[in-house]
Amino acid sequence: MLEVLGLEAEDERVYRALLGRPNSTATLLSDLLAIPQDHVGKALSHLVGWGLVISSADEQFTAAPPAMALGALISQRQDGLRLAEQALATFAEEHREAMTGNSINDLIEVVTGVDAIRHRFLQVQQAARTQIRTFITAPFVAVPPGENTAEPVAIRRGVHFRAVLDRAVLAEPGIIADAIDSLRKGVQLRVADKLPMKLALADADLGLVPLAVTPAGDPGAVLLHRSGLLDALDALFETVWSTAHPLELPRSGGEAESPVERAAECPTDLDRKILALLLAGLTDPTAAAQLGLSPRTLHRRLRHLMDMAGVRTRMQLGGHAIRHGWVEPR
Repeated sequence: MLEVLGLEAEDERVYRALLGRPNSTATLLSDLLAIPQDHVGKALSHLVGWGLVISSADEQFTAAPPAMALGALISQRQDGLRLAEQALATFAEEHREAMTGNSINDLIEVVTGVDAIRHRFLQVQQAARTQIRTFITAPFVAVPPGENTAEPVAIRRGVHFRAVLDRAVLAEPGIIADAIDSLRKGVQLRVADKLPMKLALADADLGLVPLAVTPAGDPGAVLLHRSGLLDALDALFETVWSTAHPLELPRSGGEAESPVERAAECPTDLDRKILALLLAGLTDPTAAAQLGLSPRTLHRRLRHLMDMAGVRTRMQLGGHAIRHGWVEPR
């Protein structure tokens, strides 16, 4: 249970034994746990070093209060993870700058084999800081439904997922249960009648595109770094997303029910007027007054438009509105 904090299994067993037996000796613990005394001594040395156990002059040992001792270890690990995240952002930016202007061979990596593709697919999700976007088509070669272990981890750290499913995928075994689970976790899903390819995009930095099977019989894929080709795939995803039909959980929330597909929405005339005024530079109160709306109503319509577009900021909404013809470009 405590391996994540760096404790070995015997360290944890000795610590838990000490929780209810203060002032125990190594000999007593060895007999109690049926562990060789030298192993107990090694575990006690680790625990004392981490501040989890207090030793006395007569070689008796007592567990430190868990809330204090383990809490300190957890805080240290969290601080370390935050520093690692900061380093990741720095390294990613240094890598992006280094890749700028490089040859085509540096921007495209060919990946061959099921295991290699699966590994790269998980890495792409691990690298994302804000969003993951995917096209999901059959057959499932590297990552079958229910086996995307990187998705829940990325969601917990705040990464936003949007996925478009090819309609034929809905007939695949396990896909409905997987879709329900993803929807409950906050993943946005939509369905398109036909998708041109499989695709995974991490922010605007990485893209993974599976290819046809090689002559040797191995599946292949290309990993794309930031480039004009990646920008084109970004635009392709947003175009398909805007016309695909959203999938939603049934209101009853029943385990056995399938997700409900609803027709893709379009902005109303009022929505288009709101967007046009805000893109023209008017403030929220001024735009609301011009349209005879309360500020609360205007904000509610904007929130609905952001959900419809699958974006998180007003800047993204403005770009989406212009790209998809919701307003005339200025």
